[in-house]
Amino acid sequence: MKIILSGYGRMGKEVEKQASERKHEVVARFDRPSEWNTETLKNADVVIDFSLPDSAIENIYRCFDAGIPIVTGTTGWYGQLGEVSERCKNAEQTLFYAPNFSVGVNLFFEVNQALSKFMNEHPMYEAEISETHHIHKKDAPSGTAKQLAAILIKNMDKYSTWSAEPASNEQLRVDSYRKDEVPGTHAVTFDSDIDKITLTHEAKSRIGFALGAVKAAEWVIGKKGVFTMKDFLFNKF
Repeated sequence: MKIILSGYGRMGKEVEKQASERKHEVVARFDRPSEWNTETLKNADVVIDFSLPDSAIENIYRCFDAGIPIVTGTTGWYGQLGEVSERCKNAEQTLFYAPNFSVGVNLFFEVNQALSKFMNEHPMYEAEISETHHIHKKDAPSGTAKQLAAILIKNMDKYSTWSAEPASNEQLRVDSYRKDEVPGTHAVTFDSDIDKITLTHEAKSRIGFALGAVKAAEWVIGKKGVFTMKDFLFNKF
């Protein structure tokens, strides 16, 4: 598999390492929008994108125009997900997006999906989400924390939105912390006057994120449409 890396920071370098270990070839590295090259795109099988939120959609559309699948772990652009998905489907192109490519995190999503449904029957519990990442991370809360919040809001009647500073009981609290070189820690807490339940996922390194992105790229080759880790892990075809 011939790969182009979009974004060559810490994650891009780890993706390159994992791709090399799986015998794939990185044919180009685009670290800035000005470096994108149409001719280079034609020589690749897939783009793996870990760039910045303000360039993510432009990168996705460049891949659509070139007819090349893109796997993106960049977050902060999901407000336009509907528009991007529609364009992908209309053009019969390929987009695989995920706020987190770690297998463990996506299993963590599924566990919280089930638990939040149970907790909806016990309104005495107040839910809260916290996330901690390295000081270089640009967006806050993380895309993973936002996905967790969306799961809880969907399944728990008491919450309608999330906020870093809740102004009402209908808002789910989401706290963000930036510390040292922490790869990523997410915790979901259900607290009552009687007891407290906390589920935590702690990444030990970036390897799980990078390896998941490479595996997603391997899986998505030859498919058309919009895909997520849920498709890859639980609805393989």
